[in-house]
Amino acid sequence: MGNQVDRRPRIRNGAVGAALSVGESSIDLTITRRDQPLVVVALGIGVDGVDLGAGSTVVRSAEFPVVEEWFAPSGKARGEHLVDHRELRVELQHTATGRAWVIRIRIGPDGVAVRYAMPELPGTTTLTADHTRLDLSQFDRAWVLDHQTWYETPRVGVDLADLEPGAYGFPFLARSDDGYLLVSESGIDGRYAGAHAAVADQRLGFGIADVPVEIARGDVTPWRVFVIGSLADVVESLLVDELAAPVRPELAGARWVRPGRAAWSWWSDFYSGAQLAEQKRFVDAAAELSWEHLLIDCGWEETWVPEIVAYASRRGIQVHLWTVWHDLDGPEKLGKLALWRSWGVAGIKVDFMESESKDRYRWYDTVLQETARLGLMVNFHGSVIPRGWARTWPQVVGYEAVRGSEYYVFYNDTPLTAEHNVIQPFTRNVVGAMDYTPVAFSAPDRVTSDGHELALSVVFECGITHFADDVAAYAERPLAARFLAELAPVWEETILLSGTPDTEAVLARRSGDRWFIGCIAAGDQRVLTVDLSRLGLTDPQAWIVADAVGGLAERALAARTFDVELAANGGFVAIVSDGELFRSRPNPTAAAPTVEPALVELDEQHTAVITAGARVRVAPGWSATALGDGRWRVQAPSDLPPGAQGVITVESAAMPPVVAHARAVVPLATGVHRVSALPMLAFDNESGPVERDQSNGGGNPADGAPMRVAGTPFADGLGVSTPSAVQLYFGGHAGRFTTAVGIDDETPQTRTRAVVSGDGRELGSVVLEAGEPAVELDLDVSGVRVLTLSTRQVAAGDPPAHVDWASARLIVTKGSK
Repeated sequence: MGNQVDRRPRIRNGAVGAALSVGESSIDLTITRRDQPLVVVALGIGVDGVDLGAGSTVVRSAEFPVVEEWFAPSGKARGEHLVDHRELRVELQHTATGRAWVIRIRIGPDGVAVRYAMPELPGTTTLTADHTRLDLSQFDRAWVLDHQTWYETPRVGVDLADLEPGAYGFPFLARSDDGYLLVSESGIDGRYAGAHAAVADQRLGFGIADVPVEIARGDVTPWRVFVIGSLADVVESLLVDELAAPVRPELAGARWVRPGRAAWSWWSDFYSGAQLAEQKRFVDAAAELSWEHLLIDCGWEETWVPEIVAYASRRGIQVHLWTVWHDLDGPEKLGKLALWRSWGVAGIKVDFMESESKDRYRWYDTVLQETARLGLMVNFHGSVIPRGWARTWPQVVGYEAVRGSEYYVFYNDTPLTAEHNVIQPFTRNVVGAMDYTPVAFSAPDRVTSDGHELALSVVFECGITHFADDVAAYAERPLAARFLAELAPVWEETILLSGTPDTEAVLARRSGDRWFIGCIAAGDQRVLTVDLSRLGLTDPQAWIVADAVGGLAERALAARTFDVELAANGGFVAIVSDGELFRSRPNPTAAAPTVEPALVELDEQHTAVITAGARVRVAPGWSATALGDGRWRVQAPSDLPPGAQGVITVESAAMPPVVAHARAVVPLATGVHRVSALPMLAFDNESGPVERDQSNGGGNPADGAPMRVAGTPFADGLGVSTPSAVQLYFGGHAGRFTTAVGIDDETPQTRTRAVVSGDGRELGSVVLEAGEPAVELDLDVSGVRVLTLSTRQVAAGDPPAHVDWASARLIVTKGSK
């Protein structure tokens, strides 16, 4: 225990130390490394406009150990970790106001953290400022980015003498003669607002997003984190995660969190998220590369998501869905997560939060709690930087918060430089998973070499690495494809072999007995010597893929050091081991679990019985009761309208599970039904999803216009693009199908053939020409269970025609069946 009235308490953990000096008008913390002062930090907070750091006295102080164990499912080092910190708790009282407050100082072997608390605060009050200030006068260079709440401005290196006053995003890296200092935050949740680095007069302060912000009893700020040491100490540090709140007991060792590699089609084709066939192509290629995941970005449609989940699961691949944050804002919208999980979806990518406000952190709290409850992995885009959630919420497998490959899509002026890339492993990626979406060989006008792009897959760490390019771009580069197939899905150790933020980054990451080495460089062509001595290998064998004239070249060698000729803005990758280097095999195809029938009607009590060869999962509001012998009674909500469908998911107990689905349908009631209001069983469409009550438009959902055929408007219907096919379930209940079908005016000078089929039998067809009035169809569909509306080219080479199945109606009479 420390002296209760000590005005200069100090604390130490290995080579790192800190000494607090409490004066009449200020409180200073001196951080040392190997007994040498590294930086002086002024401490204090403003509460109700009063600076408690001025005019406070020490009441008592106490020092105690903080020893905790935690498991990381991904990150720089998967596995069990030991937190071995010392904490100094200094209780103070502000003389003028009598307010009691606390400075908590935590020290680990690689840094120091400070947090403020008000343990005796009655009710609530306001935090009006954080007066924590670092003296930067002893530092000569920094690596920074202009502050933006989604952290996507370029990172640059700058001499501190030339650093303009302003707001900069965390983490902030600075260099002195005595080592490096990285500043960031940890331990944030909905009680706080985020902060940025406010630099002025050679000082770095903490600018809070919300000022003032309401505070209550307990901790009133997140941890202010100062990682110190060599560049290797900084890059390999886990301090930000160690400071975060421990994982909840129910999440410890969460078996369903599965790190890995993902195929992702959006970067190479904006509209591919709406195309089931494209997603299957990416699944097939990913399985050949032995990857683990598929991310479907904007445009997916719930009609076919269960189908791709089942298709992918048979190849060992789990499906993740993109969404935007405000579509999950509020209890009713948040319920979508449970629906998606009921289909067998494994995770979500949530986008466009773009805020550090306390309100937005409360939203994060809600999403984190719900995804943890449901067993959904989460990748945050348009987001804040990591602040320790990887420990508290192990389902968080990635954050964007970086200017990554998607900027090639939005800009044509070389938005990503090699210099920007080289800075990331020393700054942004230090504090947690970074979804840069690497390896964009097809990027227009890129200045980085192929070797540099390939090496991003190792140098940049993310719980799930989403590869930017079309899978065909990897197949066209056999050496790259071979490396990406071998690339480990998770890392057990990370070591910085060499480099600086201004020149190159050479990282080694271990999986089992193999090390994967990646190097990215900025600047001119040169020869780099790689020393493997830190890897602890006895007889290392290496396979190296590096830049060569016209692309990439490979070589094999046995050595403890080797030279690589780097191209301008180049890089390389290597696999190094004492054992076998190549172990990848394509994912096998598993048998799907059985479910019969695959399409079942609910009775008048909204129940049905199915036979399933595995466990059953149903949507919120539904229930599934085991009857024995593989039979299950499924109960749907009683308020489902006629024609409504529900997805019943059957999944094996394997990890990852293999999935199959059945659909349960509420029979159609007597009367006239608007077809565009009915669920689809399935669809294929040339451009984007099938649109309801509007023309097809382009490739995005809901991008059509009001339907218009030969100048005549229509209020409702289905908008498609040739070729297309829409399947609707009638169950034999309908008697007639009517529609006015024609080519929408948005595609002039086109033609198509429109066909109506029932249970595979053609019921009617017509050739349509743009500019001609819609054709009225009135067809007998008695006894038809599945009706298909399709459009086809009249002749090969015909451009896509946008067709409106306008005013489509089903007529169900009492005797229909």
